[in-house]
Amino acid sequence: MLSNHVARYVALHRGLGLEFKEQERLLELFAEYAEAHEDVCVQTRRVHEWCASASSPNSARTKYDTVRRFCAFLNAEDPQHEVPPANALGRGKRPRPAPHILEPEQIRAVMQAALELPPKNSISPHTYHCLFGLLAATGLRISEALALQRQDFTGDGLIIRRGKFGKSRLVPLHATTRRALLDYLAIRDKLGGSGDDLFVVKTGRPPTKTRVHVIFVRLARKLGFRGGTGTKGPRLHDLRHTFAVRSLEACAHDRQAVRRHMAALSVYLGHADVANTYWYLQATPVLMRDIAEANERLFQGEAA
Repeated sequence: MLSNHVARYVALHRGLGLEFKEQERLLELFAEYAEAHEDVCVQTRRVHEWCASASSPNSARTKYDTVRRFCAFLNAEDPQHEVPPANALGRGKRPRPAPHILEPEQIRAVMQAALELPPKNSISPHTYHCLFGLLAATGLRISEALALQRQDFTGDGLIIRRGKFGKSRLVPLHATTRRALLDYLAIRDKLGGSGDDLFVVKTGRPPTKTRVHVIFVRLARKLGFRGGTGTKGPRLHDLRHTFAVRSLEACAHDRQAVRRHMAALSVYLGHADVANTYWYLQATPVLMRDIAEANERLFQGEAA
């Protein structure tokens, strides 16, 4: 059964430290589709049929590439499993979306609007209020914030146990951020929030990542920071971008100071490679202007 092969394939990657959740979901769907056609081995034409149902070209490529890697794994054990040709649906890769750097008053407005969310007199509005504030103040990934347990809030900061690529790290907190988290926990206890998760909604469990994204976009539209459906505008992940960019803007304009700051920021954000942190240098006109001015001084023979 192909589903058994999927389980083995997923277990192999989990053993290497990968979460592999989305890949597991796609492969289980494919296995279900192929088994419904009574396939014992993977067939290239079946892969194409299944990918044809995708909602967009990008989605089709993701499905195709995920299943193709699975096919290569099976083919190494049994040549009867066909391996679809590489790049049959193109090499298309979405460009990294340009970040929207939020102003402090915009972040405050979103946090305040979160307190008006229904249901009133429940923990949910306070959770979104505090969650958005924490993301803005620390640059955490939403997945990292939602995975936090109460015990992860320590005197030294937040312990990120399930970061990207399975890496763990300690995130120090500003005194005001610590105070806000303590206030949230006091409200949570008063409203009867229980369980080990740090952030919970009325169900007693953390909201899903999708739900948090939807709430943020809805509030951004309500406040006029983003247009209607199909238009570009601030996203939840832009809170992380904003934190990184504002941190770099505040750094002393000295090359050695910037180098040290970039290394520290890379660790703080949980980046696997400092090159990922350098991407933020092109994220805002303020940083680009500073870089241009420094290059001009160097060109003119002045000290940078």
